[in-house]
Amino acid sequence: MTSLFQILMLLIDVAWFIMIAHIIMSWLINFQVLNLRQPLVAQLWYGLNRLLEPVYGRIRQFLPDTGGLDLAPLIALLGLYALRIILANNAALFF
Repeated sequence: MTSLFQILMLLIDVAWFIMIAHIIMSWLINFQVLNLRQPLVAQLWYGLNRLLEPVYGRIRQFLPDTGGLDLAPLIALLGLYALRIILANNAALFF
């Protein structure tokens, strides 16, 4: 049963890494360090958007309009971190 716990923690870590990569890439694109006209950058960006937009879209439904500030990635990261804490503290109960 501990292997199932480790797999769940690995999946949470992978999701965390993908979200962090998306956030950093969005900053680099907005500050014009990366250019979306480059094919590799565009493919990575659109791939990450297609992967994360269903998650962010559902979170945005519950958030108030904040203008140009998107808080959905922050809420998603906090949710993943909370899930990780819950799983780690209650691993003996679940498994």
